Amino acid sequence: MAREVLVVLHAGRATNRYTAAAVARRLAADGVRLRMLDDEWKQVAPLLGDLPPDLIPRVVDARPGCAEGAEVALVLGGDGTLLRAAETARPVGVPLLGVNLGHVGFLAEAEQESLNEALRAIIDGGYEVEERMTVDAVAFVNGAEIARSWALNEVSVEKSSRERILEVVLEVDCRPLSAFGCDGVLCSTPTGSTAYAFSAGGPILWPQVQALLLVPSNAHALFARPMVISPDSQVAIEIQLTGPPAVLDCDGRRTAALPPGARVEVTQGATPVRMVRLDGRPFTDRLVRKFDLPIRGWRGAPQRPGSL
Repeated sequence: MAREVLVVLHAGRATNRYTAAAVARRLAADGVRLRMLDDEWKQVAPLLGDLPPDLIPRVVDARPGCAEGAEVALVLGGDGTLLRAAETARPVGVPLLGVNLGHVGFLAEAEQESLNEALRAIIDGGYEVEERMTVDAVAFVNGAEIARSWALNEVSVEKSSRERILEVVLEVDCRPLSAFGCDGVLCSTPTGSTAYAFSAGGPILWPQVQALLLVPSNAHALFARPMVISPDSQVAIEIQLTGPPAVLDCDGRRTAALPPGARVEVTQGATPVRMVRLDGRPFTDRLVRKFDLPIRGWRGAPQRPGSL
């Protein structure tokens, strides 16, 4: 039975489709079969050419857990594609390997120019896997559950009408913390600290830090700074009964309408997302590379007597 790798593709660009076809041929040459999502396969199949019958990509429906049995979920695209791929891989513990074919691609482990090295790592099994924290969110109205979801980057509660201010009460560990008007409140993981939370003024957390990050968005309050709290804390965001409705958004992919009076509880996720690491370069290097940070003038640690 052939080894299998699930490919999740941003198929909206012709160059990405050609890249996926080349990946299929390259892996097939080493006896590794692709598994592809139905809609994406239809766009790649005409570019593929002839493959041995037992190595023609297997087509599956895009659903949570469809990566089951695959060694890796190889993501060809940007961060949005990786967040979509996480839905297929997280429930069954399959690790994600992102190859950035987009813009910043902060979640990707490799760039397009290092695609061959990434494929070689898959073929040889030459990679490590790390777990990334997720968050779980449950929404209630009058004690009855109305929505449940999860996020790798962040859960946000945001106003659903532009002309109204969202009135919320923020609670941590079953105690009220502050009430204010705002555009929304984000609860982010360390992975998500470089995404929406960063744009909203939050700090960057290293992935190894176990913590939750709370970031009010455009709050009308004196005490509305970002806060880093325990990963074991429970956060609750209550929408005032007299205010406008809101929307619960998880990673920009899963949403639910929240009426006035709704309560959203956020905790550390029960199931992490597993991510492939190809090298041991520190997170600092990723920040410099992805954000194009200026490091001119850096000389490094001085040579100390007795050091090698």
